[in-house]
Amino acid sequence: MTDKNKSIKIRIFGSEYIIRSEEDAKRIKEVAVFVDEKMREIDNQVRVDSSLKVAILACINITGEYFSEKEKNEKLRIKLQEKMNKLSSLLDKKLTETK
Repeated sequence: MTDKNKSIKIRIFGSEYIIRSEEDAKRIKEVAVFVDEKMREIDNQVRVDSSLKVAILACINITGEYFSEKEKNEKLRIKLQEKMNKLSSLLDKKLTETK
């Protein structure tokens, strides 16, 4: 453990955890709140009898959202790259015309 690691107390789905991280405490707490909200959302919708099952279902939902966002970002990255290539080609063409 480095000196940069800090202990941060968080609460998720009724349980307290001590997290040691170099991340900003505010960021860790935001993530914990997000996970807690997802777990409570699942618990209200499905009503399973185990917090482990709630955690797994929340994890599946969070991962699904992550994959969707990742896919959207990749599509945007490809679109941007295509536009940059087109602009580069147009600039190259104009530069060769002026020579």
